[in-house]
Amino acid sequence: MKKRNNPNSKWSIVTSGIIKNNPTFRLVLGTCPTLALTTAAMNGIYMGLATTFVLVCSNVMISLLRNIIPDKVRIPAYVLIIATFVTVLDMVIEYALPDVYEILGLYLPLIVVNCIILARAEAFASCNTIGDSALDGLGMGIGFMLSLTLMGAIREVIGAGTIFGAAIGNLPEYSMSVIAMAPGGFLVYGLMMAAVNQISIRKRDKALREELRIEELKPIIIKEGK
Repeated sequence: MKKRNNPNSKWSIVTSGIIKNNPTFRLVLGTCPTLALTTAAMNGIYMGLATTFVLVCSNVMISLLRNIIPDKVRIPAYVLIIATFVTVLDMVIEYALPDVYEILGLYLPLIVVNCIILARAEAFASCNTIGDSALDGLGMGIGFMLSLTLMGAIREVIGAGTIFGAAIGNLPEYSMSVIAMAPGGFLVYGLMMAAVNQISIRKRDKALREELRIEELKPIIIKEGK
């Protein structure tokens, strides 16, 4: 993979994980916590921050050791590195934030096998500099957190009539509890993914039309230039 050194490329590494290669809606990774924990917007923030921490730390460590780790054992080595940071995070949250620890439950230690983290370790951190790897982890983590928070907010508003735990007027009386359940999670996830894909298709078509228009104008520009 070609290394990037200019500021615009550095910024593009971060934004790629947030928009173009969003792990939730574009790469479709980490769907288990996405569906299980997005019953409330705050849950998305908690899980997103935890995942971002592990992504940044593991990417930096794997990038630092990429020339030392033998190719034959790289996957077990990556899992060991990720598991170390997850264990540290798990113990810190259990001690300092027991309420958050109870909310995240089993999905906190399961970050070890989260496809997002292992995928970035293999696809990016193992062949890029420490700085770029840290930015990639940050971008992917922010993209994951924003996706979970947005999905959690939608499910919380419709399913409970609240947002970040605060009631919205009389909306709780008209809430649809099914949206906060498993079927609602699949429904909201599918609709949001369809919306993201539709926006991407429109942007692609617009870019293609603009490219075709430029190609059509080229002969005229060349002729006038002569």
